[in-house]
Amino acid sequence: MTEGAERTKARLDQWLWFARFVKSRSLAARLCAAGAVTVNGSPVKKANHPIRIGDLVVLPQGGWQRTVRVLALGIRRGPAPEARLLYEEAAVSTCLADLAPAWMPLLAGDEFDAATAAAD
Repeated sequence: MTEGAERTKARLDQWLWFARFVKSRSLAARLCAAGAVTVNGSPVKKANHPIRIGDLVVLPQGGWQRTVRVLALGIRRGPAPEARLLYEEAAVSTCLADLAPAWMPLLAGDEFDAATAAAD
């Protein structure tokens, strides 16, 4: 690629790796295939999904859900300070445990006692 040529789109798995959200490109591809990443509100199922500057990406990282806006596409996986220039936080990170619905037992409390009493 020449110095003056600017890319307009890149593969999602490659960008996630360049931006250091994942340790390897194959992990990024698996994350995409699992449907865990959304781009502009729509879930992505393929690692080769094109990503452009200005896109909003929501992805899990560790125990957090991160929402970032793409600022640049990058040309290599550089050091962390260089990777931070590829995105900006678009929203506050959310703990994944807070997003999961609370677990409720099927038979709890008074309902369970009434069910067992009726069976006797």
